[in-house]
Amino acid sequence: MTLRESPCGCPDETPTAAPRATAGDTPPCACPGRSHRGRAWAELLRLPALFSVPGDALAGTAATGASPNTRTLLAIASSLCLYEAGMALNDWADRDVDAVERPHRPLPSGRIRPAAALTAACALTGAGLALAAGAGRPALAVAAPLAATVWAYDLGLKHTPAGPVAMGTARGLDLLLGAAATSGSTRPALPSAALLGTHTLAVTTVSRQEAQGGSPVPPLAALATTALLTRLVTRRSSGGPTRGRRPATGHRPATGHRPATGHRPGGLRADRFPGQDSGALLTTALTAAYAATTARPYFHATLNPSPPLTQRAVGAGIRATIPLQAALTARSRSTATALLIAALAPVGARFAKKVSVT
Repeated sequence: MTLRESPCGCPDETPTAAPRATAGDTPPCACPGRSHRGRAWAELLRLPALFSVPGDALAGTAATGASPNTRTLLAIASSLCLYEAGMALNDWADRDVDAVERPHRPLPSGRIRPAAALTAACALTGAGLALAAGAGRPALAVAAPLAATVWAYDLGLKHTPAGPVAMGTARGLDLLLGAAATSGSTRPALPSAALLGTHTLAVTTVSRQEAQGGSPVPPLAALATTALLTRLVTRRSSGGPTRGRRPATGHRPATGHRPATGHRPGGLRADRFPGQDSGALLTTALTAAYAATTARPYFHATLNPSPPLTQRAVGAGIRATIPLQAALTARSRSTATALLIAALAPVGARFAKKVSVT
């Protein structure tokens, strides 16, 4: 019996195992086997980037002073679906450009049909909105404009000056989705959403030249943005919210005299409220991790804005989203949640070695 060969050179009936490809390399084999289809979808959806999503809703929840609950989990699931919808739609909209600049991507290489990618984007968007509706009206009121922003970015805004702003807005809305789902209010989470959105705007600006390289200005601006955000997060950590609970300072005597403590009743002494000191220290440590993740790749891309170094800077910016989310959560005195978010960083970095996040 003569074995026919697939386009990649492997026999159709007994496809050979492909050597492991590093992130960004052209896959050496595109056989239609189950494992190859799974890898193609992992590349299309950029699965390692998913680890940067749950922290949005958790940071938004922490900013409101509420504790995570079932509605928070629905918000996280909604965020994951809408994020992946954007990934699939992104490659569907860019399939002609990728055929020239990135022929190894799943759609131009033929490993996934464009119709399948578009169908996945539609299905994931519907699932995301349904999950948000399950978390309540306030959550759906945020998820709807979030989904609209994702589609507007992929289908029209990406290649315009408004592209990075749209992407930053989407990430900020994702954080507000967690706040709305958990507490029904988004106002307390607006500062955190603005900080996270600014970081995303900077990363998106750099990503616009990752295929062909370009000017050193975007990575330099992103480096400056990282420094600014580091300053803003750490500066406010000493006076951040305390999860909606006022310290037990006791009651003022009915006579109007001050207690004989030598201090004002409302004075916040560090030795009386050590939790605030530990929260500030954790915020500082996580913010330092955020800055350390991006500083060197941004600096290298500034010195040499070539495609490989620019792609590395973009990947670092995406990974840095996690410690930034954790820092914002720690600033809101949600220590356990902040540590949970931070734990996602090494897991995401491990998977990013197998599948590129860009």
